Amino acid sequence: MTPMDLSIFGTDPWWITLIKAAGVLVYLLVFTLFNIVFERKVVAKMQHRVGPIMNGPWGTLQSLADGVKLMVKEDFRPKNAEKFVYNLAPYLTAIPAFSILAMIPLGGEVTMFGVETTLQLTDLPVSVLALLALASVGIYGIVLAGWSSGSTYSLLGGLRSSAQMISYEIAMGLSFVTVFMYARSMSTSEIVAAQQLPLNVLGVEIPLPGWYALLLFPAFAVYVISMVGETNRAPFDLPEAESELVGGFHTEYSGFRFAMFFLAEYINMVNVSAIAVTLFLGGWHAPWPLNGTVVDQGWFGLFWFTAKVILFIFMFVWLRGTLPRFRYDQFMAFGWKFLIPVALGWILAVATVRNVFNAGFTVVALVSIVLFVAALVAYLYIVESREPEPEPEDPQAEFDPFAGGYPVPPKPGQRLPGAADVVEGETVRESAPSTTKNEGDA
Repeated sequence: MTPMDLSIFGTDPWWITLIKAAGVLVYLLVFTLFNIVFERKVVAKMQHRVGPIMNGPWGTLQSLADGVKLMVKEDFRPKNAEKFVYNLAPYLTAIPAFSILAMIPLGGEVTMFGVETTLQLTDLPVSVLALLALASVGIYGIVLAGWSSGSTYSLLGGLRSSAQMISYEIAMGLSFVTVFMYARSMSTSEIVAAQQLPLNVLGVEIPLPGWYALLLFPAFAVYVISMVGETNRAPFDLPEAESELVGGFHTEYSGFRFAMFFLAEYINMVNVSAIAVTLFLGGWHAPWPLNGTVVDQGWFGLFWFTAKVILFIFMFVWLRGTLPRFRYDQFMAFGWKFLIPVALGWILAVATVRNVFNAGFTVVALVSIVLFVAALVAYLYIVESREPEPEPEDPQAEFDPFAGGYPVPPKPGQRLPGAADVVEGETVRESAPSTTKNEGDA
């Protein structure tokens, strides 16, 4: 593929650049208002409810009403909070969220007030790395919000979020590597253009657009799972577990500051979905068989891009309405022990196959095969050599729920003193030890 000329970015008149920057801002704000109502309506439909109906036609202005309420709501700061950091944290989370879409192509070349331009604010030779860097900055706002609030619950939420994002951003970054291998670029516009070439599977061309979601499905699956964990959304919403942490890292925030965290969460849903569309679903181009036709040019690209993003938003809502929250140790183990090894294994497999088919059985290809087989054998050996599960406790042994000084529920198989057992259809209850004194006792 011939590299695109990225010098076209940055040559627009200053007023065109301002219009496109304002357009990106308005696009994100309107999408956020839509996402909130869309989520509440879809979840209500899943639960056989009506959802918001009071504000606007069919409740479509409910999110706008909530935003106005937060803007005029009393804003307070806890007495023990670190004032400067407490005020800074919401901005550290919200500003990077608004910046990511600037490097995402939203459409093709259009004419805007007589000026030929592209529906993309800017692009870089390493745009995807810049997107990862901006996404990583948002975690600082969350961690600092939890630390500066002076609350134990907020601190635990911030620590959870930092550990969660570190683990899932590694898997997310690894899922991009095979995309770079095939596109031979880290520029978002070049990756979109590379996916318009015919689908090539092991040297065989298929007359379909080469979307990397089909060609590199394991990487696509790893990214989709990672982006849910990255955005703290259910079932990976451990930093905001209401039953454990009240509200998470933003427990002590209210009013406009809380609205910024809330806004950043829904904007990040759009951001990670936009990255998935750009890197794996052909970007702003129309799906087959409409690709390459008149509806696959100019302003039509914005429609196709938005439609693909809404599909991912629906996936976020669907997961929230169907799956229960993970336990924290299960969640972290899934990221470190499953997603990261799968992403690394897929990188080795793709590199090996590309070396073999592009260069034949050269020394580099043979070394790649040996490294891949060695890594696979080592991983399987580590999995098999893990320590066995501890032996279960004797189910007949008595269980004292107050042994630690506070009540603890019994584990599966344990029996409370005096609990009823069922033996051959009959209920047998052991007599509980008497706590009353006999008449003859002193």
